[in-house]
Amino acid sequence: MFDIEVPAPEGARSLMQIGQALGLAGVGLEGGGMWSSVAHYLIADPETATRVLAAAGCGGAIVRPVLLAELDADVPGALARMMRSLVDAGVTLHAQYSDHDNRKVLVVDDVERAREALGAA
Repeated sequence: MFDIEVPAPEGARSLMQIGQALGLAGVGLEGGGMWSSVAHYLIADPETATRVLAAAGCGGAIVRPVLLAELDADVPGALARMMRSLVDAGVTLHAQYSDHDNRKVLVVDDVERAREALGAA
């Protein structure tokens, strides 16, 4: 799976354009959101996504592989412990959000090192 980061300078209008372009191309959004005028979505087909977004005038997309990690969100401090493992391993976190299965989507500089740090399969 991949994170696609897309500029969304016009808020809802930008998300409408992004969603329409990806939806018409059959690219599903498995999680994500928008903050600070930048949208992040979890996708399976980055080639199609970047192609249709560029054709729709939504250029500037950045695609990165992600690590999907389980987090016991009901346990206080679970996120801090997860992040401590990444920090201790020297992993840089670019973005973090949840997917539709309540897993953490971690956009990191080194997926394999993050996977090892978290003991993820």
